Amino acid sequence: MLNFTDVTIRRGPRVLFSGATFGLFRGEKVGITGENGSGKSSLLSLVRGELQPDAGTFEMPSNLAIAHVSQELLATDAAAIEFVLDGDAELRQIEKWIADAEARNDGLKLGDLHARYASVGGYDARSRAGRLMHGLGFTTADESRPVRSFSGGWRVRLNVAQALMCRSDLLLLDEPTNHLDLDAILWLERWLLEYPGTLLLIAHDREFLDRIVNRIVNLEHAKARAYRGNYSSFEDQRASELAEQSALFTRQQREIKHMESFVERFRAQATKARQAQSRLKALERMQRIAPAHVDSPFEFSFAPPAKLPRPLLALENQSAGYDGKPLLEKVSLTLAPGARIALLGRNGAGKSTYMKLLAGELPGLTGTRTEARDLRIGYFAQHQLEQLNAQDSPLTNLRRAGAELAAKATEQELRDFLAGFGFRGDRVFEPVGPFSGGEKARLMLALTAYLRPNLMLLDEPTNHLDLEMRQALAVALQDYEGAVVLVSHDRHLLRTVADELIVVHKGRAAAFDGDLEDYGRWLDETHEDVAAAAGGGRQTQAGAVARSDGEQSSGAGGQLSGAGGQPSGAGGQSSGATGQSESAEARKQRKREEAERRNRLTPLKAKIAKYDAELARLAKQTATLQTQLAAPDIYSAASKDQLKDLLAQQAEVARETEKVETAWLEASEELEEQSRLLG
Repeated sequence: MLNFTDVTIRRGPRVLFSGATFGLFRGEKVGITGENGSGKSSLLSLVRGELQPDAGTFEMPSNLAIAHVSQELLATDAAAIEFVLDGDAELRQIEKWIADAEARNDGLKLGDLHARYASVGGYDARSRAGRLMHGLGFTTADESRPVRSFSGGWRVRLNVAQALMCRSDLLLLDEPTNHLDLDAILWLERWLLEYPGTLLLIAHDREFLDRIVNRIVNLEHAKARAYRGNYSSFEDQRASELAEQSALFTRQQREIKHMESFVERFRAQATKARQAQSRLKALERMQRIAPAHVDSPFEFSFAPPAKLPRPLLALENQSAGYDGKPLLEKVSLTLAPGARIALLGRNGAGKSTYMKLLAGELPGLTGTRTEARDLRIGYFAQHQLEQLNAQDSPLTNLRRAGAELAAKATEQELRDFLAGFGFRGDRVFEPVGPFSGGEKARLMLALTAYLRPNLMLLDEPTNHLDLEMRQALAVALQDYEGAVVLVSHDRHLLRTVADELIVVHKGRAAAFDGDLEDYGRWLDETHEDVAAAAGGGRQTQAGAVARSDGEQSSGAGGQLSGAGGQPSGAGGQSSGATGQSESAEARKQRKREEAERRNRLTPLKAKIAKYDAELARLAKQTATLQTQLAAPDIYSAASKDQLKDLLAQQAEVARETEKVETAWLEASEELEEQSRLLG
């Protein structure tokens, strides 16, 4: 369908990529990856016909209906839903022809046109546009609002909806998730999985790519290469390629050992909470993918905070809002070193308000705030990118932001620090005004890290960051000794960083007893509840929506635990007294069931103990293999067969470890569930 033959694309004198030869076939979903500036967007421009190859040929069928998301944020007076409907160009053309035929009173032509209108889905087009808007976070009232009344981020969503409205053969999406929150991303993910055409997708969200694409085109070192499989499969293939280079293989082993050490520490201290176990699995996956990123241009760490008081910060019954009107109420939170918390919630629910309250940028309207004397906050937020001095260089911005610390450092030490964030050579002296969004975000992260905070507040830190920088950030946060509170729509980052989830919903913030999969199901259920309420107040079988007065939300394996009631169990069964009306026979039956559940706990505990012992044995084997692989002489030509055997053993132990850990996790979750039912 799309054929690239020895294609070269330049930007001015610079070659973005050359010698690109591959074919993409009808119905494939293709992820385009590579660092910022590698030519990903230029490749889409080539497909759209906006660029021509500087060398080689690109061919595709001439009759393809192509849809793409416009990069222009038009400020028109058109109603939002009309703007979305404009995405179906054929539909709009038929509507114009119908209007012309009506003006000429041409009944015969009108009959033909109305038949064509029906065949292209004209009679349900408005409802289709409304569903697209709703999925991307718009309300019914938003449909009639003029486009110019929306902020830049919401206009991007309108552009996405307009592109999806087109009945296309080929869909081109360039970073569609940048301005979406998590629930909109989950909806878009489902929509794209059902899309019947060919998809070319640029994204820096590894989970989004993993769930959607079945092919990767990777751009690096001025080359373009196609890989079969999703993004995880590409990482495995790339790791094998890099392992053939002995210098990089040695570094791979060092990175694996570092991540193994962290995973073992976390396993020892992790609770049986679903999100903590989800984080453990994510860290183990990160350990496996580390070899695919050893040649990343980004490598940094967060220096240990000077002091780690306990607690760092405590909020008690605080409310926060704007113009004296509270958006959040009864916020209570105590943060200690090592805390890892992610805030979830729909766009506009108050996540950024919560972060501003924690940062002290927004004063509490009620309640109390208690700060440790040595509290030092590092706050990253998107609006801070505009606060960078455009005329100053990264080096000057660093000296200003960390004046006290930077005064004691040499210029070379500051340059070495900035190099870890991708600013090397003369780049550290250039004014930041012309920098891309990704470069500014990297610089703000560098300034935040340099202050050596003991509380890190990260509000959407991954917007504009490419996959390599996101990976480097996830790794750096593992060894950070302070507390982290995070808002992000990047599920990989959420999984690898957070072991506690807080949902901001209807003016309250409540702990969520579940993982990200449970949160996705909870979102679906609350959508159903809203729809049921609109249709007459019916309640879904899954349970009640979390209310602003602190009542619980049950179902889907994840619950909101509010201040005004006990969370219910995974199946929606509430605990507590059975009531005076319970009969003697019912009490006996209940006690028999509880005894049976208690009896089931014993074999589960024995099974978990067996798995723990097996994991300890495998960990010992892994450590022995790592020691043998770290020996320099193992990479000599004479030891080639021994190296091959050791690598095979390492792969087998890794597979066995994953199998036992999966069984251990399933048994632990079953034990936790049975224990919860027993109260």
